Amino acid sequence: MRRLLPDPAENVDVEEAYAAPLGRSRDGQAPWVTLSMVAAIDGSTVVDGRSGQLSSPTDSEVLAQLRSVADVIVVGASTVRQERYGPPGKDGQRVGVVTSRGSVDLDTELFTSGAGFLILPEDSEFEPGRGVDVVRAGRGTVDPALAIRRLPDLVEACSVVQAEGGAGLNGSLVDADVVDELNITTSPATVGGDGHRLTAGATAHLHRFDLAQHAVDDESFLYARWLRRR
Repeated sequence: MRRLLPDPAENVDVEEAYAAPLGRSRDGQAPWVTLSMVAAIDGSTVVDGRSGQLSSPTDSEVLAQLRSVADVIVVGASTVRQERYGPPGKDGQRVGVVTSRGSVDLDTELFTSGAGFLILPEDSEFEPGRGVDVVRAGRGTVDPALAIRRLPDLVEACSVVQAEGGAGLNGSLVDADVVDELNITTSPATVGGDGHRLTAGATAHLHRFDLAQHAVDDESFLYARWLRRR
């Protein structure tokens, strides 16, 4: 990986480049929220419904390193199904699955391992049982800002939360302006079609970000770290 910004350097190690989040919670209450995705040049985040064909070994290494500094991973229920999420590799790390209807298979290893938990609306009638933890926030649909603030009630010392999609969850998070950091890999390909882009369903808004770091690998994948301008 060759770093272009902020200080150009050759052969930068992924662990060094992504050793820590770009900041910490500004109010001391809600965790620092990062959003990490891979997207094609034309914006698509999926090929045939999954992100794997857009990725690369270096991109996978980046994702693994970003996960290693997070206390909680937050992901939408459809993404969990499509990408076949299992238990995280980091001891003690939890995975919060966001769903408004409770359409989640609790028999998968993600939940039977005890790592997975649900993030549901407060008025959802879905009662998972089986020892599955639940964070409730919002009515009708999940209130993302409230859910993020309530995560430390479940996961002690939760200071960094990584969101991993899909587009609907991303849209709700940026809409609520709780995303502090974007880690976007641009895959050197176009996909076309009508696959999901980075966000979906967000209302019109303008949130500015500053480019904190930019790098490129030998396969022309671009790695950008964007910091929310507060």
